Amino acid sequence: MKLNLNDAFNLLGISAGHLTPDDIKKAYRKAAQKYHPDKNPAGLEMMQAINAAYEVVKDFNGEVYTKGNNKDYGDQINAALNAIINLGLTIEICGAWVWVTGDTKPHRGTLKQAGFFWAVKKLAWYFRPEDAKCYSSKGSFTLEAIREKYGSEFITNRHSALLTA
Repeated sequence: MKLNLNDAFNLLGISAGHLTPDDIKKAYRKAAQKYHPDKNPAGLEMMQAINAAYEVVKDFNGEVYTKGNNKDYGDQINAALNAIINLGLTIEICGAWVWVTGDTKPHRGTLKQAGFFWAVKKLAWYFRPEDAKCYSSKGSFTLEAIREKYGSEFITNRHSALLTA
């Protein structure tokens, strides 16, 4: 999973300011504790995202960071994942966006309520935190191009895993 610097800082709940490596470690530990799998149904997925974010920012050394201001960025992604994690759909994380495919029609209402939007050209649902809007491409990338650019991680389908266990 590839995150840009802004998404990584937002995911860790770090706002703009002068940052030291200790500030970044504290934010990482706080996020890891908050989204730990023992406390959260989507914890495994959130920990993967938190670890990816930390990899991006861990070497940020004493510089002034000016963009990040969305402290509930991780909470937004976490809430969206928790709302759909057990629906039996294919869930994929590409950068800071969550993509959902599979037999989504019966779950349209749940997806909309969780803040997902339908991407007609991609035939998939997506969720992105408010600060992760993309204005430049206007939907011109295919889902495969998005995967290549930002990386992709599929989330284990827990519903089907429970049925086969």
